[in-house]
Amino acid sequence: MEIVYVYTRKRSEFGRPCCFSDRPAKVNVDIPPDPSAASGFVLRNPVDSYVQHTSDMSEHEVNTERVEVESRGINHVEGGWPKDINPLEVEQTIRFRKKVEKDENYINTIGHLGALVEHCIKQNNAINIYEEYFEEEEMVEVGDEPPSAKIVNIIRRDPNITKRTATQLSWHPNTCKKLAVAYSSLKFQQNTKDMSFDSYIWDLENPNKPELVLKPSSPLVSLQYNPKDSHVLAGGCYNGQIVYWDTRKGELPVEMSTVEFSHRDPVYGVVWLQSKAGTECFSASTDGQVLWWDIRKLSKPTETLVLDISRKELLENALGAVSLEFEPTMPTKFMVGTEQGIVIACNRKAKTPPEKITSTYSSHHGPVYALARNPFYPKIFLTVGDWSARIWSEEIKDSAIMWTKYHLSYLTDGCWSTVRPAVFFTTRSDGTLDVWDFLFKQNDPSLSLKICDEPLSSLRLHDSGCVVACGSELGTVTLLEISSGLCTLQRNEKNLVNAMFERETKREKILEARHREMQLKERARSEGQGMEAEAKPVESPQEVLERSRREFCQVIQAELQRRAWAE
Repeated sequence: MEIVYVYTRKRSEFGRPCCFSDRPAKVNVDIPPDPSAASGFVLRNPVDSYVQHTSDMSEHEVNTERVEVESRGINHVEGGWPKDINPLEVEQTIRFRKKVEKDENYINTIGHLGALVEHCIKQNNAINIYEEYFEEEEMVEVGDEPPSAKIVNIIRRDPNITKRTATQLSWHPNTCKKLAVAYSSLKFQQNTKDMSFDSYIWDLENPNKPELVLKPSSPLVSLQYNPKDSHVLAGGCYNGQIVYWDTRKGELPVEMSTVEFSHRDPVYGVVWLQSKAGTECFSASTDGQVLWWDIRKLSKPTETLVLDISRKELLENALGAVSLEFEPTMPTKFMVGTEQGIVIACNRKAKTPPEKITSTYSSHHGPVYALARNPFYPKIFLTVGDWSARIWSEEIKDSAIMWTKYHLSYLTDGCWSTVRPAVFFTTRSDGTLDVWDFLFKQNDPSLSLKICDEPLSSLRLHDSGCVVACGSELGTVTLLEISSGLCTLQRNEKNLVNAMFERETKREKILEARHREMQLKERARSEGQGMEAEAKPVESPQEVLERSRREFCQVIQAELQRRAWAE
């Protein structure tokens, strides 16, 4: 766009034209100095002079064309077909292929490309470009640098006036530049009328403003990206509903579950299942239910499980769930952490609902806030609750095989490292992040960082194992980059960790067998004493009185003899 305005004026209005020429200098006026004029001046001492040191600036305005930029995506399913050919129609595609194959240009092109491909294949057969030349050498051990972490980004608190807790974090499955954060207030009767329901997806390269605002009908307590489709997210609401978004369709939910078939309490866990369509998930809540969903039809759950460990399927006896764990390599098994400190191991493919609850573990004195299997050894899992974190083996039900010391503040969340089997992370209510490496140190964390003054509420490690995100009670999300020593697999680490887990499991089995043996002996002893008491004849009152008198006399005689010997 160009704006032009032409000003016109007659030449006669410009005045007489100027004519320039070269000539020597000429003095027109010469005024000599007059000393008598000095009396008319006043001497000023001192003299202040102002000098401008900055460069001169001028204001200039122009009109430019405004370019509007819009991001658009395309879902490429089937390419290379003309518009008039339907790729789903087999007959049309076969007819079009035959037509193309008869074209001379197609034959020439295939012949030319065939020679190039044959040349590349011969090169690959001659030299293996994927050969590992130093495969036999052991991994270079990381130097003796101390464990450390640095803050790389901070998302400053909840954007709303009333600050809410960052209850759950979820990394984008394809990049470490996007993070979805669920915001809600879980304190009893702390929700106000002006409190926002919004949650956000943040672009970490531009953390001043959220990339997308998610607008549910109730505050989100849990939020998870779909690992198969990065545009889809599933969330669990404070009122018990399940909702899902497609980021290509905007900020409003695509669909949500009906209230009458949803949970009755806040949904503390939503996990995607490994399915062909990638549309199935399941959820857990403090109402004591685990529900399975298909987001293509959220009107009603596809399956229900009541967490009643007495196997009576009574909802009033169910244990409230506050954490959920699912390992894709074990598609039929999952674990639930409850408010009562009990971990429930379940099998979805059992024939009857009571059989779905396979075992229980009494892990903590309070709610199990975090529950995670070791990514390298799925039979080993981590629980976080009360003042400690515990490591369990599926084979031992009565006791953990390893545990941390009791801290002065509550532990709120935890997770395993994705690259090192001996490293796990925990957060505390005093705002501290602890990094544990039990190959290096068992009694204390290898690294403790004070992240903020308010309690930390959530924790999520990126799949690369190098970046960890921590959410706080006031909605601040802090991103930290872990030092290479904590996110690089050490030499022979897998074998050492496996040996440690097997040794501790064996030790607990021995202690458990010894404890069971002592219980059996104590039970047999108590039963034997009861049988002796039953076999002994009952004395009459006169016999009891006579026996007591005789025992009293014996005591007196023994005391008199002792005094006589003393004299």
